[in-house]
Amino acid sequence: MRVCWNLFLWLRGWSIRGEFPYQLKKCVVIVAPHTSSWDFIIGLAVRSRLRLYHIRFMGKDALFRGPLGFIFRKLGGFPVDRFHKNNMVEQVAGLFNTNDSFVLALSPEGTRKKVDRLRTGFYHIAVKAGVPIVMAGFDFGKKEISIAPPFYPTGNMDADLNMIIGHYASLKGKIPEQGLAHLLRTFA
Repeated sequence: MRVCWNLFLWLRGWSIRGEFPYQLKKCVVIVAPHTSSWDFIIGLAVRSRLRLYHIRFMGKDALFRGPLGFIFRKLGGFPVDRFHKNNMVEQVAGLFNTNDSFVLALSPEGTRKKVDRLRTGFYHIAVKAGVPIVMAGFDFGKKEISIAPPFYPTGNMDADLNMIIGHYASLKGKIPEQGLAHLLRTFA
């Protein structure tokens, strides 16, 4: 499959900028902007190209129902109920604390739609588990996947979120108007 995914990325003209921090046994990888179902397909291709088969991801519980549920679980996914408060931060931080190696990828928007703010669960998980955040971005305008160096949250959530949004603001998602540039005003 790796050859197929590499061919897919090459035929589509995608390149990767930056290095994944393989030395990290634990981290939260945030991927944005998340504007289309294509993000998942590109993500699978990048996962294969970079041999990141150990990465886990959270997805809405509806994806894990029916025959596709098996596939999503096999790919490293686990379902979450996004609409009920069920101590998700504590549960996921516990996964970091009980595993020698745990890398979690998720979208800070939590949806493919345009958002008024980022969901902050990823930030609270990283703080609670004491792990760094790695920012990965999909720029459909440049056909480029960028990977930023890891950083540890400072505890100043507004400043950290402003930095994160600033990083993603110039990236064009598949549906550019649903990107994150409009959020810069929120924290500026």
